[in-house]
Amino acid sequence: MAKLDLNKIAQSKKNIVSTSKTSEKGSFDFLNRDIKMFGSGFSDKKKERFYSELTILFAAGVDIRSALELIEEEQTKEKDKQLFAQIKELIISGSSLSKAIEQTGLFTTYEYYSIQIGEESGRLTEVLTELSGFFSKKIQQKRQITSALSYPAVVFFASFGAIFFMMKFVVPMFADVFKRFKGELPYFTRVIIHISDLFSNYSLYMLLGMATLFIFLYSNRKSIWFRKYGAALILRTPIMKEMIRKIYLARFCQSMNLLISAKTPLVTAIDLVKKMVGFYPIEVSLETIQEDIMKGQSLHQSLAKFKIYNKRMISLIKVAEEVNQLDTMFSKLAKQYSDEVDYQTSILGSLIEPVMIIFLGLLVAIILVAMYLPLFQMSSTVG
Repeated sequence: MAKLDLNKIAQSKKNIVSTSKTSEKGSFDFLNRDIKMFGSGFSDKKKERFYSELTILFAAGVDIRSALELIEEEQTKEKDKQLFAQIKELIISGSSLSKAIEQTGLFTTYEYYSIQIGEESGRLTEVLTELSGFFSKKIQQKRQITSALSYPAVVFFASFGAIFFMMKFVVPMFADVFKRFKGELPYFTRVIIHISDLFSNYSLYMLLGMATLFIFLYSNRKSIWFRKYGAALILRTPIMKEMIRKIYLARFCQSMNLLISAKTPLVTAIDLVKKMVGFYPIEVSLETIQEDIMKGQSLHQSLAKFKIYNKRMISLIKVAEEVNQLDTMFSKLAKQYSDEVDYQTSILGSLIEPVMIIFLGLLVAIILVAMYLPLFQMSSTVG
């Protein structure tokens, strides 16, 4: 009877996963996937699914060994099968789930510590649900940004290619025609021809320079100076700064909610969130906040020292500290910030597309007018 129930659970879980995969398909399916460059690991999407499936199986009364066997069987990649087999063997040999995932080296301290607290407090299913929700929201935010910027990016690169082609090949053809007439060209036309000459003479160096810059920035993306100045640049960008700030504040609040609701000490929670949030200004602020709290300051007083946290958030956290409801307040703040990000992302997508099309259309129009202006003058002179 137990075996039959286990098979039913496995079949039910496979149906859930199959339905989830089918619902993600569509003409823009590539936007719904995590972008991985230069190798891949155990992605946020895989973690979200892992925690979600563990929650379902534990709630159905399946023991951890059988649950891991079911998850291992459904994996299509050998590397993922080996990972779950490793976790299962570690648990069979006497390790807890938290210790097992820690030894794989593919999970963060934040996840390990959260699961350990869940095991010790008897709230493992709740913690796994929170972790699944955390990664689900993180993936959703990535997709929102990708969806908002993907179409403008395609339009930009296509238009840049068209402009490059015009400056490299079309404008020089007009320039050769103008030289035969030996007349004085309008200043506007001379400027465009001069820019075209720069493209013709230095286009290869430009491409090599951009490729070198990209490789340099990508290879230094995890360095302190890159993260510091990159974050400072983002927070000065007129359109993007508020949305990016709210994305990371939502992640901060969601992480704090998970840890505090699991009865994690505040200082420990801040230390773990510092390793998880992934945004330099917040990470730096949390180092100081952690020291302040150890000296006896309240959380809202420490947060008030940094501009990244707005006054409304600080006021609400102050009230939450007074009534001992920090986890509830962080949960509500995380939802509010996430809702605001959803709205701003949709607005951003609808604004960027027409603005970029108009801007690039004007560039093409300027080049064409500059090329035809001498022809108009010649025709009027002949007339």
